[in-house]
Amino acid sequence: MTVRIDGARLTIGKVAEVARRGANGRFRKAALHPKAAAAIAATRAYIDANWMRDDAPLMYAFNTGVGLFKDQRVAIADMASYQTKTIYAHATGIGEPLPEDVTRATMLLRANAFASNYSGPRIEVVERLLTFLNRELHPVIPAKGSVGASGDLAPLAHLAGALCGFPEAEIVWRGRRMPARDAIGKAKLDPEFPLGAKDASALINGSTVSLALAALAVHDARRLMKAVDIGLSLSLEAMRGELAAFDPRVHRARPHPGQARTARNVLRLTEGTRRCSEEARRVVFPDERRAPGENPPPRVQDVYSLRCAPQVHGPVFEAIDYVDGIVTTELNAATDNPLIFPDGADGYVSISGGHFHGQYLAQAMDVLGIAMADLGAISERRLARLIDPTLSYGLPRNLLAGKRGLNTGFATVQCSMSALVMENRGLATPGSVDSIPGKSNAEDHVSNSTWCGRKARTIVENVEQIVAGEILMAAQALTLVEPVAGDHPLGRGTAAALAAVRQVIPPALDGDRWYATEMAQALELVRSGALVAAVEDAVGTLE
Repeated sequence: MTVRIDGARLTIGKVAEVARRGANGRFRKAALHPKAAAAIAATRAYIDANWMRDDAPLMYAFNTGVGLFKDQRVAIADMASYQTKTIYAHATGIGEPLPEDVTRATMLLRANAFASNYSGPRIEVVERLLTFLNRELHPVIPAKGSVGASGDLAPLAHLAGALCGFPEAEIVWRGRRMPARDAIGKAKLDPEFPLGAKDASALINGSTVSLALAALAVHDARRLMKAVDIGLSLSLEAMRGELAAFDPRVHRARPHPGQARTARNVLRLTEGTRRCSEEARRVVFPDERRAPGENPPPRVQDVYSLRCAPQVHGPVFEAIDYVDGIVTTELNAATDNPLIFPDGADGYVSISGGHFHGQYLAQAMDVLGIAMADLGAISERRLARLIDPTLSYGLPRNLLAGKRGLNTGFATVQCSMSALVMENRGLATPGSVDSIPGKSNAEDHVSNSTWCGRKARTIVENVEQIVAGEILMAAQALTLVEPVAGDHPLGRGTAAALAAVRQVIPPALDGDRWYATEMAQALELVRSGALVAAVEDAVGTLE
């Protein structure tokens, strides 16, 4: 089904559906809503009829230069050349290209911003963006070079250059990177695409790359929240944890909705468990230093990474809600400059403002990055306990089933997860508080939103792998102790999770193997939603 954009109703979920291939390997197409198309055309007709003359009042970016040249008139005779030169002047991107999904989200979001009918471009510009999107013409956009003020100028100029078929621009089409003009021709489109007044400014103004990064990051972060509760519950079962800390009475005493949600999920996942019980704790695990028949002391309460998980997962969930609200507002906002508004019965007025400034996104991405970095940290502390029998109540050291010494076990998996935690700590340093004035101090405060978005997305990706690592290692632990603990069954949800893992990843029962393969398989179980779907088939929808 085609996603129809009108500048008012686009959602984060729809952005992800257009940006990424579905289960069938195809992209969803996007189209401009007919009412939005008619409104854009009407506004532009007024602009062309009334403002495109050399005696019209100065209107920023329509008939003036940009930045500190805001008071320099651009003659109508030079307008086409001015559009080209504006794009060339700003095409200063650096580094590796943005990923395909970010590029696609950027094109969709720029078109949706125009659909709100505040920007004033020609309708052909909007249609060109959507045609490129639907023909899978993906401009090569360098990831670095934007400061997130006056828009993501550098990366968006590379996008604009590709739309216009500039000889320097490049496009990825059907998996091949090639000159933009070649790709456009192969897609049976005209490489020539001249721009009219304000078209270039409309294309490169607005923090749309920042927004694309933000939308995909928050989408993935929200998707991960059910999986991390599954990982927590598997770890609780593997270490025969105490479930009293998840009692609803406890969470009514400190009524934060996020922590109560996590507690409810854990109780649903572990419903019916006999593994998390004093009876099961009397079973001697393989590396437990306890004589047969000697009962362990009462557990009473667990360490923080288990007992306090609701109080850590909870604020992450609420932070995602906050960020989601900021991003959803931005999805359906006009973010370039100037903006066009109706003025009287038949006229329009151009008003300069600052909606291109990315501070909302910068701060939201810093919040998301900080919250997700801590989520990864607590998940890693749980999986680290699983390999140490003194911390796991006797699970086999390193979760190893093969000959010790000859084999090493999952200690190396934990080491890689700790590397991601350390990387996240550096990336979580706020970028939104950093500002270097630019362009002869015309931009004397910038947001740094693109960097904030890039690092938040990286943090989310790292945490996805950490959570997948916890699930993988907890599954290994549960399989290893099944021979001695099998009389104490798992909860319905955790049993379903273990079965879903085992459908894809067999346990390591003969010693070491290429652990990177199953780390990737566990990650795909998390990212695809297959693990959550299997669990929800067994216990109903998680919160």
